[in-house]
Amino acid sequence: MLIYSIMKRQILKSLQNWKQDKFRRPLIIQGARQVGKTYILKEFANIEYDSMAYFNFESQPHLHELFNGSLKPQDIIKVLSIELSTKIVPEKTLIIFDEIQECHGALNSLKYFNELANEYHICAAGSLLGVTLANSRGFPVGKVDFLNLYPLSFTEFLQALGEVTLLEYITEVNTISPLPGILHEKLLKYFKDYIYTGGMPAVVLEYVSGNDFNRIRTIQNGILESYRLDFAKHAPQNMIMKINQIWEVIPSQLAKENKKFIYSIIRKGARAQEFEVAIQWLFEAGLIYKAYNSSVPKLPLNGYVNHDIFKIYLADVGLLGAMVGLSAKSIIYGDSLFQEFQGAFIENYVAQELIRQGLSLFYWTSNAQAELDFILQLDDKIYPLEVKSGTSTKKKSLIIYIKKYDPAIAIRLSPMNLKLDGKILNCPLYLLESLNNLIKACPLHPQLSD
Repeated sequence: MLIYSIMKRQILKSLQNWKQDKFRRPLIIQGARQVGKTYILKEFANIEYDSMAYFNFESQPHLHELFNGSLKPQDIIKVLSIELSTKIVPEKTLIIFDEIQECHGALNSLKYFNELANEYHICAAGSLLGVTLANSRGFPVGKVDFLNLYPLSFTEFLQALGEVTLLEYITEVNTISPLPGILHEKLLKYFKDYIYTGGMPAVVLEYVSGNDFNRIRTIQNGILESYRLDFAKHAPQNMIMKINQIWEVIPSQLAKENKKFIYSIIRKGARAQEFEVAIQWLFEAGLIYKAYNSSVPKLPLNGYVNHDIFKIYLADVGLLGAMVGLSAKSIIYGDSLFQEFQGAFIENYVAQELIRQGLSLFYWTSNAQAELDFILQLDDKIYPLEVKSGTSTKKKSLIIYIKKYDPAIAIRLSPMNLKLDGKILNCPLYLLESLNNLIKACPLHPQLSD
């Protein structure tokens, strides 16, 4: 039951759609190390195919030789079949190229499979694919499909717990009215646990099977150490120290009330030109996200941002907690977990969930008078979003934004229950994945109020 629950990641539906697409191209799955790329591809093969042909270019370096010669698909299929001592059958066998960033010949071969042998279904994955692709010359752009895999979301966390009925209930919420108090408190309890654990599959597995928070922290620290080893192994030699310096100061940057990234926190006199490549490396590795500043909330948001002013978030809130040594005791003491670290954990959770939903990250400031955590572009409309780590309804920045721009709906994410407070839609933190639907269900939504 446990294995089945964790298996049901939302990306499975996208993988099934890819299989059915008649214009299907070789698929590359991107994501940080240990988010479950290999696991989900093997499960996809077990569910949807008669057989699987799995190749790992990191643990099986001799495979590189198979791509030193002809890259014609039929030649490659022949040698791969010999390597496995089994037949690879078009449309019946899923070919998995794991850690494909280690073999440029395998990466380049995807172009020829797309052009000459589309009947072979190929999925590729790798821990540092973003870094590799950003620095590859001649990679066949337009010849492959891409999917991103992220840490488990909160709803996937509930799925892993076997809370199917509760999950169905919250995904069907379609009116702006408070949830029953007992369900609200139960969801907040699970959400607190999720903020501590995060969504790395190995951590969630430990939570579900043992609920041992000390063991959870040990696993998280192991993941962090594997990232540091990646810096040393894969980053350019002249960048390793800078990448480590950026990585280590992210928690202290988020601890500030103003979470704008300040280079001088790394060391006195540090400048952007020294560290921007290191930041980009971490971004391409899928380990961090950037939220850009905007003082002019106009469409499209990306056209009105200051790319020199930004905030940095980690890809997983649980790893952020591990980096700062967040105590498990904070889970059981009221809302202290939400308010720890200037609310950085909750804001980081919101950032990673918005990214998972395919949104870009922007935040708004106004002449040092006000700052909103995020502004969202949804369906050609802009919505201000304030993140509240406690139950206080103070909302100075949100009120300033409302007075200045008069949005149809403003959003406050908080531990409070679902409700409409004037123009402000209060969305409980645990319902963030349903935010788009809740906006559309809001009586103030333009399509409903017209």
